[in-house]
Amino acid sequence: MTIDWTHFTALSALIGGVLIGLAAATLVLVNGRIAGVSGILGGLLQPKRQDTAWRAAFVAGLIAAPILYRLFAALPDIRIDAEWPTLVLAGLLVGVGTRYGSGCTSGHAVCGVSRLSPRSLLATLTFMATGFATVYLVRHVLAG
Repeated sequence: MTIDWTHFTALSALIGGVLIGLAAATLVLVNGRIAGVSGILGGLLQPKRQDTAWRAAFVAGLIAAPILYRLFAALPDIRIDAEWPTLVLAGLLVGVGTRYGSGCTSGHAVCGVSRLSPRSLLATLTFMATGFATVYLVRHVLAG
């Protein structure tokens, strides 16, 4: 995956961060729920009565947001330098990791760290360290 540094601005990053924070805060204030995407999606796969509608609306919003954005502006070009099997394996590893970690980066890093949760701080540090180690391993050891 390549980041489009020519169009990256601090303002766009700030706006994105503020929107993520507002969405997470709104979900906590309105629904009393943490905006952990893996947990929300996991709850849809094991539906419980009166707990499905808000989860479906959240996931629908995640899908609809780039579609709506595209109506007003061009989406950035994203190039992913990996084959499909690599992407599928990576997705499965992330999915398993989030289940064992009781949450993903959105739940732990965005919501948990902002609440000063030691568990979320440890999980976020583990996510980051694992990501750094994986990139180093793939780019410098396995790539030859």
